[in-house]
Amino acid sequence: MRYLVTARVKPGRAADLLEAIESETLGWGSIAGDEYLRDMAQARLVEDGTIRWVEVCFCATPLAEERPYWEEYFELVKVQNAHDRRRCRDVSGVEPWACSDCDCTERLEATMAGWGQPFLTTLRVFLEQEPA
Repeated sequence: MRYLVTARVKPGRAADLLEAIESETLGWGSIAGDEYLRDMAQARLVEDGTIRWVEVCFCATPLAEERPYWEEYFELVKVQNAHDRRRCRDVSGVEPWACSDCDCTERLEATMAGWGQPFLTTLRVFLEQEPA
């Protein structure tokens, strides 16, 4: 299933988050593998100051596996269905693991490309401007 995640970086965690992304250690130990890095590469910083990204999750409870990894750096503001669950072939049981090859994420991220700014770019700029 696809979820639209809305989050804020926790105070004092921005530099650690960027280090985890750049060293490719974000999400180490998770079954979701490098999905965390892909999510951050596609994440958008929107006008209200939140970060949004599309998360693929096969857990019965949304983000059950991913939540501890995200909550190390983010306050999760909202996790919502990214599209109508009735159309998801994985959730309906028509095609287990369908989300792995579905183009839903690409379509959603194409729409989101017009939202705000790329998160990683703004995170780097923010940290470069932050007083030492």
